[in-house]
Amino acid sequence: MSDESQQAGAPCAADCKLPLAQLIPLGLQHVLVMYAGTIAVALIVGGALGVPRDVLSYLIMADLLCCGIGTLIQSIGIWKIGIRLPIIMGSSFVTVGPMVAMASSGDVGLPGIFGATFVSGIFGMLLVPFFTRLLKFFPPIVTGTVITSIGITLIPVGLQWAGGGAGADDFGAPINIAMAVFVLACILLINRFTRGIWANIAVLLGLVIGYLVAVPIGMANLDGIADQSFLGVVTPLHFGMLQFRCPGSRPCA
Repeated sequence: MSDESQQAGAPCAADCKLPLAQLIPLGLQHVLVMYAGTIAVALIVGGALGVPRDVLSYLIMADLLCCGIGTLIQSIGIWKIGIRLPIIMGSSFVTVGPMVAMASSGDVGLPGIFGATFVSGIFGMLLVPFFTRLLKFFPPIVTGTVITSIGITLIPVGLQWAGGGAGADDFGAPINIAMAVFVLACILLINRFTRGIWANIAVLLGLVIGYLVAVPIGMANLDGIADQSFLGVVTPLHFGMLQFRCPGSRPCA
């Protein structure tokens, strides 16, 4: 597709490259939308383990780093791995239940949780070739239902953040609900009454507007940021060697 047709507002093909002026805001929007749900996984697991704030901060950094690596692998592709599409990988809430259960048992720490995740990832990779042969059994009605189900399961997460965050002292306060409704209304109005790049980055614009409103009314709490270093480095096996637990919560031989 020629540059003239793109500038004229014509639809862009699936494999065309957008101008940098559109790529940057669209990419930023994807990162911001992914960010809240991604760090929520680390916050939930860290909260179940009762780790201190510095460990929780490290978990969030490691979480984001792994999401970045996964994004590069999926987008660029390595050998036969990766779908080679412009997507951003986030943390899945599917594994939150098992990880919280292991954390709540008191016998499995972070090394054990990471070990279980590592083994499950290997099994997932081995099953991929078999699942691809079953695509004919997944027509649009099935895939659409699955995607809808995923969205429905994420509703509680959105409601928790709208209320002020799980465990917040002012959870469910009217000001928190009002801010969430205000941001949602901004996103819907921008998407409805604008066109082109502005409609595509409606979520990003809604977040920016919401933040600008939250600052003067004292809802933007930046406490603790000054105590953190500007640059954090994530190192492998920071919490120790991976542990592989057998039934009975005992280390495997």
